[in-house]
Amino acid sequence: MSGSVPTAILVAAVISAGYLFWKSAVRKNNVPPGPHRWPLIGSVLEIPQTYQWVTFSKWAKTYGSIVYVDALGQPIIVINSAKVASDLLDKRGSIYSDRPILMMAALCGGTNSFVLQSYSESWRQQRKIVAQAFTSAAVRRYYPLQETEARKLVHGLIDDPSTLARQTQLRIGAIILRVAYGHYVTGENDPFLTTGLTSMEYFSKATTPGTLTGDTITKQWRKIVMRATWDPYLWCKKNLATGTVLLPNFCAQYLAAEDVKMSEEQEENLVWAAASVMGGGLDTASSIRAYNTSSILTFFLAMILNPSVQRKAQEEIDRVIGPDPEVFRWQPAAPLGMAHSLSQDDVYDGMHLPKGSVVIPNVWHMLHDPEVYPNPMEFDPDRYQGLDSEMDKVTDINFGFGRRACPGKSFAEGTFFAVVSTVLATCEISPIQDTEGNTVLPDISYTSGTIS
Repeated sequence: MSGSVPTAILVAAVISAGYLFWKSAVRKNNVPPGPHRWPLIGSVLEIPQTYQWVTFSKWAKTYGSIVYVDALGQPIIVINSAKVASDLLDKRGSIYSDRPILMMAALCGGTNSFVLQSYSESWRQQRKIVAQAFTSAAVRRYYPLQETEARKLVHGLIDDPSTLARQTQLRIGAIILRVAYGHYVTGENDPFLTTGLTSMEYFSKATTPGTLTGDTITKQWRKIVMRATWDPYLWCKKNLATGTVLLPNFCAQYLAAEDVKMSEEQEENLVWAAASVMGGGLDTASSIRAYNTSSILTFFLAMILNPSVQRKAQEEIDRVIGPDPEVFRWQPAAPLGMAHSLSQDDVYDGMHLPKGSVVIPNVWHMLHDPEVYPNPMEFDPDRYQGLDSEMDKVTDINFGFGRRACPGKSFAEGTFFAVVSTVLATCEISPIQDTEGNTVLPDISYTSGTIS
């Protein structure tokens, strides 16, 4: 009798272990379809180092709107459908609002920003700060600034059209640093502007999957990120009482309200929230999700390649809103958006989605699905037939999903609209000509980082 008890316990343990193994196997077999998974390495060899969204879009044709990828044991869920993205990231936001750990970004200090921060109380406080400052009503006070900088951009381009990219960065930088810190940028060599742009360049590299650098470069990146984050804030704080700081601005609004009562944690949240605002304006997949520089340059490209669209918009300037969503759709600045992370096991349409999965919204495919947008590579503002509901679908996809959606959408759209409407009302955009008078069309290739 005494020997039967341990035997029974052993049998029960074996049965339990077998059941758990079977249950795990069933779950693994019930994940969404995806590329072949090899032992140990999974599907990692199937993921390209560049332009991943193109491969993911090809997978959509084979595997459908939701694809499972195993990368060295890390589960990845690629969403190729706006409906699936809404069902999961919007409607189940409580479990899809975390961020995956991006090691390079963490080493550079970038994960303190609410853009990359985990789904935490600090993140909630930072997002609240930004959302309150950029409501639809609050951003109206910045319309004159946006219009003034748009006119300066036009004047600069008339003087020297070859400086389009630099002029756009300068004018967008002037807007965002004025709004975030009350600092007015007077030239391309402004230290707050140059440091901010360098920091955003590092951000894009650090948030690109597979990026690895040596310790020396990582420390250099971190130093730049910290300078870009703290220097303009400390300048604003120091000069607020002297009248040097231009009002209104994002930081001053909270510094004046909190005065010396801010705790260290509250000040940290304000600093990183302001850095997120600046980062978004200077071209990241960040809080102010205009992808301003990238989207404006895409607008110029679209007008050069589509003169009939340009003429139509110029004939009736009130129609200028037409090209806006088509610019966002045709060449989205962040083709894969920003990755989410699943905080618990989930089931969708009978498929098991494992806890800890990196969830990637393939924005590119959502906006280039031929079943939704016929002839998707064609730039055609008329495809929306003037319906606000159809245009809103495009901008909503570009500005993110669920609780991680951009809180600065109204401000971002205001900047883009000011530039587009001013340019179309005053300029004719045409390609350059070579020495023999032949038209030279611009190169339409884009980079493959987080910001395309």
